[in-house]
Amino acid sequence: MDIRQLRYFIAIAEEQQITAAALRLHMTQPPLGQQLKLMEQELGVQLVIRNGKVLELTEAGQALYVHALHLTKLLEEAEMEVKEIGMGTRGKLLIGVNTLSSAFLPQLLRIFKTRYPEVTYKIQQNESAQLLRLIRERVIELAIVRLPLELQEFHVLELQPEPFYFVAATNMGLESREFSYNDIQRFPLILPSAEGLGLYQSIIDQFTKRGLTANIIGECSDIVTLLAWVSSGEGTTIVPASILNMHRGYDIQSFAIADSALLLSTGLIWYKNRYLTKTAQHFIDLMKEPQ
Repeated sequence: MDIRQLRYFIAIAEEQQITAAALRLHMTQPPLGQQLKLMEQELGVQLVIRNGKVLELTEAGQALYVHALHLTKLLEEAEMEVKEIGMGTRGKLLIGVNTLSSAFLPQLLRIFKTRYPEVTYKIQQNESAQLLRLIRERVIELAIVRLPLELQEFHVLELQPEPFYFVAATNMGLESREFSYNDIQRFPLILPSAEGLGLYQSIIDQFTKRGLTANIIGECSDIVTLLAWVSSGEGTTIVPASILNMHRGYDIQSFAIADSALLLSTGLIWYKNRYLTKTAQHFIDLMKEPQ
């Protein structure tokens, strides 16, 4: 088999029909069907079975599909590396961010775009554990994640940590310049919650270690909804500074937390012992510059 046949088989496996796969590959149906027969004859196994109008992979077909994806991806990376050696500044930035790590990204992308105007972008937002999976599967090359995480497989560039603020609706008329956790426990709290971030528990721990009990009335994983809820005066919240910088225009006021050691720590990560495109390397270099 050659790489062309593997790409044919990937299309057949994903489309589950010879006709649909042929359309995807911009070829006619008979030659594609013949290529499938040739692969089965060469390997001596049945790769697909017909179930009505749908082609289903056999166990052998499933194994070939997994290897075909891996091999074609390796070939694409090899081709990309060779081309970038010649071109230097072209490519695509494949980067992931989690909900609380992207406040500064737009400004960085503006700088990056002025330096490398021919670069294109694929930016995916997800929770940190899923971003690790996407890097392992080569869907993205870089990710900005919340720390700490188990990252033995990854290089980590730690970014500047940021403080948390106590946030309340403007119509509550709070005048203090800062609040302690002892003060905050008197207010109904709606806390940010996102699977995999551990942010909710980190905030709760600040109360617990001081012998205090937070008055939690709710939690919300969507920051826009959370800030709108707080601006209505129904509750207060505690969020990192970047959230306030990124989401302006709400009828809220923020206050420093006097006795807080809680900081939002983030880092740029990439997989060890794997080729990085020049585009990704350039972005890492930008992140290392003083901001």
